[in-house]
Amino acid sequence: MENKRSVTIRDVAKRAGVSIATVSRYINKTAPVSKEVGQTIQSAMRELNFIPNSAARKLATNQYATLGLLLSDVEGDFFSVLVTEIEKDARAAGYDLLISISRDDSVKTGTNAFPIGPQNTDGMIIFADCASDNDLKYYYFNRYPVVLISRTPPPAINIPSVGVENLRAAKAIMRHLVEVHDRRKIVFLRGRPTHEDSAVREIAYKSVLAENNIPLNTNLVYPGEFDRHVAYQSVIKLLEKGVDFDAIFACDDESAIGAMAALHDQGIDIPGKVSLVGFDDQTIAPFLNPSLTTIHAPFAEVGKIAVEYLIKQINHQAVDLLTLIPSELVIRHSCGC
Repeated sequence: MENKRSVTIRDVAKRAGVSIATVSRYINKTAPVSKEVGQTIQSAMRELNFIPNSAARKLATNQYATLGLLLSDVEGDFFSVLVTEIEKDARAAGYDLLISISRDDSVKTGTNAFPIGPQNTDGMIIFADCASDNDLKYYYFNRYPVVLISRTPPPAINIPSVGVENLRAAKAIMRHLVEVHDRRKIVFLRGRPTHEDSAVREIAYKSVLAENNIPLNTNLVYPGEFDRHVAYQSVIKLLEKGVDFDAIFACDDESAIGAMAALHDQGIDIPGKVSLVGFDDQTIAPFLNPSLTTIHAPFAEVGKIAVEYLIKQINHQAVDLLTLIPSELVIRHSCGC
């Protein structure tokens, strides 16, 4: 029996009478080739039944034409918006996308411990706290392109970071509760303690309390964890303990949804007795009952810029080290408006 082997990019180059580099440029569209040469290469690919793939691209160009995306989760509207934008923009630029989930209960140790990285991608987008400082130092000193989302790099590590503006926006929604609705006993459902976005939003919460001479009551600060189930249980505990409050600032819309469900289940009127606000402006926010007052955080744009910056790094182009996209207050009914 004849021993068959896979057709490679070298075979295509030989059949077309051109260099491997020319075939690579044609397949990956990294540089123009003439119409005649393109037609010759395409004919050779058809005759050999050659289908371009990541391995062939790697063989020819020492690149994978693949971007990596490291996330803590993929559930919920927030991640759906982010991943959809990143995948769309990567594909439009001629890159495949590999996604890995780094969950809190499976924290990686050591360097380059993830299933995606320099071994199979040309660069990686890393969300929030999915990688340790040591991981980021390893990538940086090995010149592996990385872009961070919703996180700043360790000191002296010049990795670009893209995110939404948190401080001004969170202050705006807190001031709205205090100044427009005269709420003074405001619960804060904080996000995950390792997330910078959560920390900045909590700083804004405390800052607006201070500027309005409202004492900080630590009994009103409870976990939300960016999780509707955690937030639901936190609000139930507050009610069971008889804690007096007239508003809830949830660190994101997921926890706001959980808080809303808990208040509904306990027969508490929103916003008559308790105002409720969130952060992110998920697509479901206008359709909740009542519709959710929140902060519109443009994470689709964050994803778009992250892909742009990563590809620029791969092509050895300079990018800004810190990009914060403005967020804005969206007034609906859950606050009392």
